[in-house]
Amino acid sequence: MTTKNDIERGLRELGLANGDRVLLHSSVVSVGELEGGADALIDAFLTVIGKEGTLLAPCFAALGIVPETLKKRPGAVISPCPVGTVVALGRDAEALCRDHWIPDSPHAEDTPYGRLAERGGFICLFGVDQDRNTFLHGIEARLKLPYLGEVSEKFTTPDGTVREKTWHYYPGPHRDFIGLDHRLLAAGAMRIGRIGNAEVRLMPAAELLKVGLEIGSEHPDFVLCDNPECADCTKQRAALFSARIASESFKLSASSQLAGRYVDEIVEQLERTGIRYVELDNIQGRPAAGRSADELADICSRIRRAGSEISALRLVALPDDQEGFWKKLRLCAIPAVIAPLASPAIADFAAAARRNGIACHVANSRMTAAQAASAYEALGFTSPSFCFNPAEFAAAGENPFLTSYRVGRFIRKTAQLDVTDGLWDGSPALSGRGNGEVKELVSIFRCRNFPGFLVLGGGMSGGSGFTLADHVKWFVRMLDRM
Repeated sequence: MTTKNDIERGLRELGLANGDRVLLHSSVVSVGELEGGADALIDAFLTVIGKEGTLLAPCFAALGIVPETLKKRPGAVISPCPVGTVVALGRDAEALCRDHWIPDSPHAEDTPYGRLAERGGFICLFGVDQDRNTFLHGIEARLKLPYLGEVSEKFTTPDGTVREKTWHYYPGPHRDFIGLDHRLLAAGAMRIGRIGNAEVRLMPAAELLKVGLEIGSEHPDFVLCDNPECADCTKQRAALFSARIASESFKLSASSQLAGRYVDEIVEQLERTGIRYVELDNIQGRPAAGRSADELADICSRIRRAGSEISALRLVALPDDQEGFWKKLRLCAIPAVIAPLASPAIADFAAAARRNGIACHVANSRMTAAQAASAYEALGFTSPSFCFNPAEFAAAGENPFLTSYRVGRFIRKTAQLDVTDGLWDGSPALSGRGNGEVKELVSIFRCRNFPGFLVLGGGMSGGSGFTLADHVKWFVRMLDRM
């Protein structure tokens, strides 16, 4: 049987003292047999922190018996906010809770959580783990993490006014908060003890905030798990990647055959990785360009209904029925076509594209930079229309960055960079893992704030054995090392 005195002694050993302010997350059941139940737990905290201290607990949902019991205590103050609501009892209860509804986030600055850190308060997890630590939502909100959402509620302010308000940077589904424990211990920002059967964690709020902001600033996914079957964290990682790409000058697309064999699989992989655009090359093992108008229109419609966009349609050969081809592209609202530069009739094809209001970019196959530049110049393009494929230059025996890019003077000609790596023998490789000098090319394109598309797996010949997720992982690794 655990008693009130046992709890008091355990809290003092952890470092809680007279005059402290403490935000409590608790589970009475975790203690085991507790003499006096929730009231004894509350009384123990109030005894330790004294009349100068303040006890708080989140009370915005079914968070256990302790918050509900605390709310019934004489003098208890409930923060005036319908989301992230806190109940407080003690000297600073009113000061900590006032105007909670006003800030843009219910968990960050100028809220009970933010003020607790400012006033040197503590977070106590009594028989619960970090997944119950509401204070961590304030760290996410201060970092303005892109996977956070918003929530709207109608409520009554303390002066009796009925209002409706939207709060931003609101926490979403599952995150891996329990993974923070070892980092907090290593930083000296948490002490752990045992009271009854309950594991008890005590953390200075300011220290927790400091450590969390430091980790989160460098690693925005710091509270997301790496389980590929966790739909919540996968979706939130996709939001982080999408936001990161949105900060770049270029736009990122992915090869449809890299994303998957079937349309539903392609759409799912785009969502899982956070890539907005797809370049249509092969679908179900067949060139998308060879589909009938109705088939292609259905493919495009399904992709767009899922929230993705089509960056271009890639050809392996020029179509025989060009009139029907351009009609099909207009019907499907495809903005650009990638055509092989080495095609004999490419000049007429490019001219027809201009007449139909569709951008035509020409891609190098296994040719040298001098050959590609000469063929490109003969087309007389007035704006950048070259699609630079480093894997094809490598397969032609050239260093794509050190030789091809410079010899061909492609800096003013390139409209698209295929982020496709490969070995000298033409075998595919992940970005930065082959002879395509992809890292150097991406870096120089970023240096000039390239506004066109970078296409993961663009112009990839045949199956590579790699997934879109593999390419995204190595692409991110490249960006991190630039």
